[in-house]
Amino acid sequence: MWTLVLDGMLRQFFVTGALDFTYPDGTTRRYGPGQGADAHLIVTDPALLRRLVLSTELALGEGYMDGTVQVADDDLDAFFTLIIRNIVRFDVWWRRLGVRLRRAKRWIDQNNPAHRARANVAHHYDLSGALYDLFLDADRQYSCAYFARPDMTLEQAQDAKKHHIAAKLCLSPDMEVFEIGCGWGGMALTLAQDYGVRVLGVTLSTEQHKIATARAARAGLSDRVRFELKDYRAVSGQFDRIVSIGMFEHVGAPHYGEYFDVVRDRLKPDGIALIHTIGRVAPPGATSPWIAKYIFPGGYCPSMSEMAAAVEHANLYPTDLEVWRLHYAETLRHWHDRFTANEYRARALYDDRFCRMWRYYLKCCEHTFRHNRQAVFQMQIAHRADAVPLTRDYLHPASAQRQLRAAE
Repeated sequence: MWTLVLDGMLRQFFVTGALDFTYPDGTTRRYGPGQGADAHLIVTDPALLRRLVLSTELALGEGYMDGTVQVADDDLDAFFTLIIRNIVRFDVWWRRLGVRLRRAKRWIDQNNPAHRARANVAHHYDLSGALYDLFLDADRQYSCAYFARPDMTLEQAQDAKKHHIAAKLCLSPDMEVFEIGCGWGGMALTLAQDYGVRVLGVTLSTEQHKIATARAARAGLSDRVRFELKDYRAVSGQFDRIVSIGMFEHVGAPHYGEYFDVVRDRLKPDGIALIHTIGRVAPPGATSPWIAKYIFPGGYCPSMSEMAAAVEHANLYPTDLEVWRLHYAETLRHWHDRFTANEYRARALYDDRFCRMWRYYLKCCEHTFRHNRQAVFQMQIAHRADAVPLTRDYLHPASAQRQLRAAE
């Protein structure tokens, strides 16, 4: 029965390219109009067929982790390219149904009060610190890099990201900056060292807090940078600038209003905030059940409409919006390649199942950015319309000066 149902689903799903699918009994069938197979999936566990019908994304990811789903030659690039291109072209009824059911319950799944937010953060960010050393840059930037030039190394692109954000903050020495979600401290240390500001960074990860605090001490910046193990909602006072990089994805849709109310209340009347987040260039949706279970519990990437509505209700003024296309795909490609090169070390820390999970996560996310409607939003917001210069020339002063000289 389950073979017949799954066969019908796959026949509906593939409208471009072709997939060879080998069933547990050894039978191979081709799905899609392509002349040759773009990818080949092999399922060895008969019990998995039922789960693939009832919860396709979750069962597929778990099967790959367990080794009961194999991709020929382990070519995840070809597999995810084929799958996501078909998702984009034709969203079949059974997939739409799953998304609607997840959206209906996301107010439960994404309800992240402080205690639950802390547990969600620990699930991912309190993994062994040695794991992140295997694939991140030396500064441990775990968010989208900015490839201002295509030949940039990961280190150069992550450094470019930090300074691009700093330019949007319009910093002056001794300003007070509040960083919501400080990670391992790299952004805060850069702002203090290169721009002379004072930073309060908060995180819910004990591992990140420990490392960030130690880094500040080693850099001799403990008098200018303070890291606290605290929920962003528990911070008091007001700041000249607020920056949040890769944290808004963990807030959860039920808390968007609360988040931007905090930004409003913590920001001085002439202050500027910069929110950098993954977003969907599409209407509101739902998080993949596999990602929610194994990678980012409680997480959700907002649509622009959801984010903008919360900003409006907080009575904040959006002063700039930039959409980064494909930068995260390139960032994830670098991370995957570095992780793969060091996979034997990851296996020593965890096991083969974990390594398969991590590779699946990095490749799935890379191709979601590459082929689906996912990007990075950088929203600059303030209380006042004149909080920042009226043109973007301040971001590239050398270019602006050349334009002025040419006009003379």
